[in-house]
Amino acid sequence: MHNNHNLALVTPSEAPSEKTPLAPNAPSHWHAYLTLGFQKTARGTVLKTCDHKGPLYVQKPFYPEGPETAHVYLLHPPGGLVSGDRLTITANLAENTHVLITTPGAGRVYRAREDKTLQYQITQLNVPKDSVMEWLPQEAILYPNAHTRLENQINLASNAKFIGWEVTCFGLPANNESFANGHAEQGFEIRQDGRLKVRERLIIDDQSRDIFQAKAGLANKPINGLMIAGPFDRTDNNDELMDTLRDHCTKHVSLCGATLVDEYIIVRSLHDDSEHMKRLFTQCWRAIRPALIGKEACEPRIWAT
Repeated sequence: MHNNHNLALVTPSEAPSEKTPLAPNAPSHWHAYLTLGFQKTARGTVLKTCDHKGPLYVQKPFYPEGPETAHVYLLHPPGGLVSGDRLTITANLAENTHVLITTPGAGRVYRAREDKTLQYQITQLNVPKDSVMEWLPQEAILYPNAHTRLENQINLASNAKFIGWEVTCFGLPANNESFANGHAEQGFEIRQDGRLKVRERLIIDDQSRDIFQAKAGLANKPINGLMIAGPFDRTDNNDELMDTLRDHCTKHVSLCGATLVDEYIIVRSLHDDSEHMKRLFTQCWRAIRPALIGKEACEPRIWAT
């Protein structure tokens, strides 16, 4: 992981509002955005605003654990990014709201065209005081020869809470197709009251492709997973929780581990199977959720389909 890169913020106002005009016979691409606004009302956490352009939208929220927590499924009908696509996803929570966002299936970044135009997705989550954001998407599959940049930016108030993960499959291992060609940049950044707390960055290109074989890199595993949760109170004793997470990691036949870095728990995993990794992260989520936000885990119904 590299930690010396600055990430640029993108707001919906910067995203084009229509499909990008193209020259005749030029390949199409989408500059799309989805901006969600959540409010606290007498009916609980509600989706108050939903502004979107292009193939990004959500259906109505679901409430399997009661009106205080909204479960939202992010839909992207094309199913993946092609060259020139730029997707901006923003969630703005109001105070005293709790939102869980997931996806119904894996995201895909397809092979880039010959011009290698960037395939770009940025997710920005803004979480004020007394609010909780859970960002739990399905895995992202990066096809061989993809040329992509994927950024996650989380802005927390001092007493807001966050649980999130990303699971990335490099290449198509089931088809014996590796990510031997292509370019991928991934960033995961958390700021708390404007101060940088967590920054993770992974860059894979022709200069850094040895990371796939390196023991200090991906160790010949095509699936890379990162889970982050916090902030935890430094004065609390989290030893029992950490023991539980490490026990989950030990029982999974993969390279994985859990650490507490300042106020944030970070779980990392490398594996050959994304389903196996998602099961591990779900087990960790079940342990972390009651400790961090005082609620038992309630899996989104879409995960069972």
